[in-house]
Amino acid sequence: MKAIRSISTAAAAALILLATGSATADEKPTGIGRQMLLNKPVDLPSPNIAAKVIRVTFEAGAKTPLHTHEGPGPRYVLKGRLKVEDHGVVQVYTPGDVFWETGAEMTVENVGGSDAEMVIFEMAPRK
Repeated sequence: MKAIRSISTAAAAALILLATGSATADEKPTGIGRQMLLNKPVDLPSPNIAAKVIRVTFEAGAKTPLHTHEGPGPRYVLKGRLKVEDHGVVQVYTPGDVFWETGAEMTVENVGGSDAEMVIFEMAPRK
């Protein structure tokens, strides 16, 4: 539960919307805003998927080695400035940004002056 409590309100709302997905466009609950952050069609490699939500923290100046994940997926930046090089494309993301990781070789570097955090939404074939 500790990790869930440390996720920002925006990230928690995004997780709830992703998990429920049952509200219709006509329903407008009072005091709740909704903003589409990413809409991308995805062909899953298998009907047997393990879904994971992972919070990753980066100390100032930290950089991952060149690496891959089990598959592509959305990433949501909670705080800091993260420079992502994915499949030869370099982009800097800041809090509230969502980006699509391709699953190709990539690196992530904290280029801000303080700690950074992001949430990885991963759906990979179940092992």
